[in-house]
Amino acid sequence: MAAEAKSEMLKKVMTQDGFIAALDQSGGSTPKALGLYGVEESAWSNEEEMYSLVHQMRTRICTSPAFNGQRILGAILFENTLDRDIEGKPSSRYLWENKQVVPFLKVDKGLMDEADGVQLMKPMPGLDALLAKANSQGVFGTKMRSVIKQANAKGIEAVVAQQFEVGKQILAAGLVPIIEPEVDIHCPNKAEAEALLKQALLAQLDKLDASQKVMLKLTLPDVDNFYRDCIEHPNVVKVVALSGGYSRDDANTKLSHNNGMIASFSRALTEGLSAKQSDDEFNAMLDKAIEGIFQASRT
Repeated sequence: MAAEAKSEMLKKVMTQDGFIAALDQSGGSTPKALGLYGVEESAWSNEEEMYSLVHQMRTRICTSPAFNGQRILGAILFENTLDRDIEGKPSSRYLWENKQVVPFLKVDKGLMDEADGVQLMKPMPGLDALLAKANSQGVFGTKMRSVIKQANAKGIEAVVAQQFEVGKQILAAGLVPIIEPEVDIHCPNKAEAEALLKQALLAQLDKLDASQKVMLKLTLPDVDNFYRDCIEHPNVVKVVALSGGYSRDDANTKLSHNNGMIASFSRALTEGLSAKQSDDEFNAMLDKAIEGIFQASRT
């Protein structure tokens, strides 16, 4: 991608008000996303048909007049979406060129089984090839998710170490990684897990070179403004919040209590949207959702 475009994207993410739309449900989460949208599993007979249906949903969102770069900084795509077009243009290029929305790509391959109270990411042997494809499609950054289920120091340190190890590979390819160690909102000792996580994150951030800039995607914390040290860290471009299963209203309320943190909501963004709605109804519902998340992200 042209250095000029990447510089414009970085400036937008760092300085403009707004949030990041997470449109990257994949694999096992796609049937649930379609179900919430009102498309039952009987509507497809194989994986290809399923992904075509979810792409239709994402295309409807991205082409809506409510969806643009005035309130939305970026959008996270699944690789299958990157390989498809929106209105005759590769999805990532459509987002930036038509909507001024910065494209990100989900690069992880899912989660390993739980050990030491966490789920690490599965190996990503094809990552370099995927990053090369992302660069060729004008993608700005990436996202990868691990999950923390317990306040287990060994497990949390392993999650953060793995995230930063892969993050450095992504940085070396010229992309900005979104590091996402999600704390499960049902974690029985969530505040304690968050304290261990912040300690591990700051330790890894302090080891980066001045030129190595990352983003963090974190669960909305139990203590307001808990991640302020991360937000203000010189190696952090932006700290974004996942909705994590909270309703949109609850997620927006919690987010508004965390200054400098912005949304990167997935299910909470699409809550209430339906395949059965007319375009006017759909666009009005999406506009309302975007405005609520935008305002919560401005605090």
